[in-house]
Amino acid sequence: MSSTIRCISPVDGSVYAERPVAGAPAVDAALKKARAAQAEWKKQPLAVRARYCLAAVDAMLAMKDEIVPELAWQMGRPVRYGAGELRGFEERARYMIALAEEALAPVDPGPKEGFRRYIKREPLGLVFVVAPWNYPYLTAVNSIIPALMAGNAVLLKHAAQTLLVAERFQKAFDKAGLPEGLFQHLYLSHEQSAAIIAGGMVNQVNFTGSVAGGQAMEQAAAGTFTGLGLELGGKDPAYVRADVNLAHAVENLVDGAFFNSGQSCCGIERIYVDAAVYDAFVEGFIDLTRQYVLGSPLDAETTLGPMVRPAAAEFVRAQVAAAVAAGATAHIDAGAFSGNMAGSAYMAPQVLTGVDHSMSVMMEESFGPVVGIMKVKGEDEAVRLMNDSPYGLTASVWTADLEAAERIGDAIATGTVFMNRADYLDPSLAWTGVKHTGRGATLSKVGYETLTRPKSFHLRHTL
Repeated sequence: MSSTIRCISPVDGSVYAERPVAGAPAVDAALKKARAAQAEWKKQPLAVRARYCLAAVDAMLAMKDEIVPELAWQMGRPVRYGAGELRGFEERARYMIALAEEALAPVDPGPKEGFRRYIKREPLGLVFVVAPWNYPYLTAVNSIIPALMAGNAVLLKHAAQTLLVAERFQKAFDKAGLPEGLFQHLYLSHEQSAAIIAGGMVNQVNFTGSVAGGQAMEQAAAGTFTGLGLELGGKDPAYVRADVNLAHAVENLVDGAFFNSGQSCCGIERIYVDAAVYDAFVEGFIDLTRQYVLGSPLDAETTLGPMVRPAAAEFVRAQVAAAVAAGATAHIDAGAFSGNMAGSAYMAPQVLTGVDHSMSVMMEESFGPVVGIMKVKGEDEAVRLMNDSPYGLTASVWTADLEAAERIGDAIATGTVFMNRADYLDPSLAWTGVKHTGRGATLSKVGYETLTRPKSFHLRHTL
């Protein structure tokens, strides 16, 4: 097991940050501090918890000028977009704080003569958040803020690629004066994380990452009765109907496919277009894709930064090559993008037609700047193809017909149905998935349910 965890920057391949792995005594001490702090924290009224959490949000936002370039160096997102993640962080955090009073209120089943009955929502205890690198603030805040508001303590293990994000969270909560031990971050190896779960040392694990990572979490938790919230892979589809606003669909689906270099769990990876608008859609999609500027994420002109590491880019390049070898057409000349470099993390976007579901690029998560577009005859074919996937995080329908969008949405196996938009989390709605995309939910009132346990009171006061 390595004694250090390193962040290798996709910008230039340098070691951007390196931290020692926590030793066993440090892990034990953190767990003990968390348990002790949580025992007192759960007694605090919601107004007090909210005051601390709001102060932490303010403290995080005050670090924006440092966070934006840090993100570019750690995971490659262009600086022109870095502040957007903090805006989303703020929106979700403030919403979940404001929602807590309603979401955590006792459930009243109605009057019964001679009895007082209600269901309280009790905190679970210690929530272990294992966060990914691709949206490191957004994915982490989904669990951290509501877990604290619900009366839990939180232990954060962030991805190696975004080590400094965990430190930013710690600084924000320390600045807010949160009682010591309630929020802690640790530099942990995969083996240490598995040991914490397998040892029953935490009450809930919220993990965002790969399917293989989720399977490892389930294996570690087997027999412990530890709760698991897993947001895993995605291969999110879009269906473009004949009655679509074409310009709007093209603009938003190009962005949905290539924002963050395609490294989004809910990014658009496959598009099914009605035959009546197929040619016009593809032409517009290709034209807009050619306008991206690939380059260093530290350059304000860059609209497409590097992928997280060269190996990730090579996987996507291999998917493209395999699809072309099987008969697909690649419409983007990678050589036209001056930043594109074979063997590096810098990869030009790619648009493929002539694809089908025998190809990896249409079935396996790419998590990169490539999208396949297929022509369909109508709604039934589109729904069948959208459902022909081991994943189900989001799906979008592009149409002028609200009833059609609802009808199609009912037929799609997915966690979220979008109409005329994609790649966005509304904190008032549950963020969840089906099939290999995972289990559980974050955000909304439903998200609070996974961070608490029901406790029933059945009080007979009249004899």
